[in-house]
Amino acid sequence: MVRDRSIPEATVGRLPVYLRALVDLAASGTTTVSSEALADAAGVNSAKVRKDFSHLGSYGTRGVGYDVAYLIHQIRRELGLTQHWAIVIVGIGNLGHALANYRGFAERGFRVAALVDDDAAKVGERVGELTIHHLDDLSDLVLSLDIAIGVIATPATAVQDVADRMVAAGLRSILNFAPAMVNVPPGVSVRKVDLAVELQILAFYEQRKATLAEVKKRGRAVADLPGARTRTVPATSRS
Repeated sequence: MVRDRSIPEATVGRLPVYLRALVDLAASGTTTVSSEALADAAGVNSAKVRKDFSHLGSYGTRGVGYDVAYLIHQIRRELGLTQHWAIVIVGIGNLGHALANYRGFAERGFRVAALVDDDAAKVGERVGELTIHHLDDLSDLVLSLDIAIGVIATPATAVQDVADRMVAAGLRSILNFAPAMVNVPPGVSVRKVDLAVELQILAFYEQRKATLAEVKKRGRAVADLPGARTRTVPATSRS
């Protein structure tokens, strides 16, 4: 069921985080959760949790909190995870193999339906229960297997060509792991996962933490120098 009111993009981005936290809570036997507890688990503040869930029409019960099972159902329905979406992975190198063998897809509502590569030497190779097909077969695979989402795990030089072929095959949702931008027509959604960028961001924070630690270390060293500490001097007696 499509809602008349739209959900803010920022809220949509947090729904998978809430879902993961809720699934963990359910696995531990938790049946209700407060906005504060869920906020801690999701790494946000409680006001944001309540605001986000209000867009889903869920307001919880004062003094009790949210029903965990019902929230899981609501979020899965909103994210379209009440069915298993078929995906195709294009580019079966090291990353493609890792994605093809990732068991977490099935737990989160996705099914790897096909593997594709343009290297003729890889065609026919088995990866788990699937056989690698040639890129030229993409359109037929999308149609016959009812594939909804394309995953690009190719080198950067091949990204645009693969994206073009996915669009031509009828795919309207693409997840791009390659370190390159792609141009797609209106109506096609692209999400980019750039591992190098994420590592660079982590490097920034590591460098900042190291710098702060060095500043604190130098501050302590200066404080320990002879004469650096403030001494109490007796007041001079006045006549």
